[in-house]
Amino acid sequence: REERTTPRQRYEAAVRDVLGLIAEGDCYQINLTRPVHVAGAGDPVDAFRRLRRAPAAYGAFLRLDEHLAVLSNSPELFLEVRGRSVVSDPIKGTRPRGLDTIDDQRLRHELWNSAKDAAELTMIVDLVRNDLSRVCRAGSVLATAREVRAHATVLHTHWPVQGELREGEDALSAVAATFPPGSVTGAPKIRACERIRQLEDEARGVYTGAIGYLADGGDALLSVAIRVAVFDGQDARYHVGGGIVAASDPASEWEETEVKAAALRRALLATAPLRR
Repeated sequence: REERTTPRQRYEAAVRDVLGLIAEGDCYQINLTRPVHVAGAGDPVDAFRRLRRAPAAYGAFLRLDEHLAVLSNSPELFLEVRGRSVVSDPIKGTRPRGLDTIDDQRLRHELWNSAKDAAELTMIVDLVRNDLSRVCRAGSVLATAREVRAHATVLHTHWPVQGELREGEDALSAVAATFPPGSVTGAPKIRACERIRQLEDEARGVYTGAIGYLADGGDALLSVAIRVAVFDGQDARYHVGGGIVAASDPASEWEETEVKAAALRRALLATAPLRR
């Protein structure tokens, strides 16, 4: 198996380009990503089984045809609609899991007290609140409580936003008001999307979209399509990235993408087939 991605030097140069745009007032945050190609990744079912050894809240396996398959191990809720209630749970800020409980607590404390990561999340929470306000009852949209949550291989900072849909609005209109997810685009969203198309090496495809369901009764559950691999035959592609803000450091941003890639990399580069 062979892995190919954007060279580190090129990715860090793109981060510096984003920092220049932020300094000019062009935008406040851009979620910058890079593609990773794995030749000879093997059977997507085996890869998904490996991936689920480090499970996330919103795992999914989609077999699109005999050649194409999508694997997702997303920790992030895009939208959940239950009756008139709607919730989004944006994520920003990442640290690896610690070597032991004490190390884990140290990293949790570091993430919680990071001004850079807090600013990154605050911008996106404000964006999500604004998006949801387009379809929710006035005064009902609020951010609950910022918290660090432990996932299988990483620590993330979450900040849920909830609201109550207005009469005449439903899950489809909530998706229309909030898609694409703010956490994987940036702020302002439209300008960030324009810059992403200019800065990134490849189109994202399903990555940073949404995976889930809309039920007949009107409820919905959609994850943000991150930690996603797309198989075409024996080959696979995934993306990793992070939010770039004024306080970002290019080298640290590269390292964060490596932390996020760890579980997918292990699943796709493993050599031994799993027993059925």
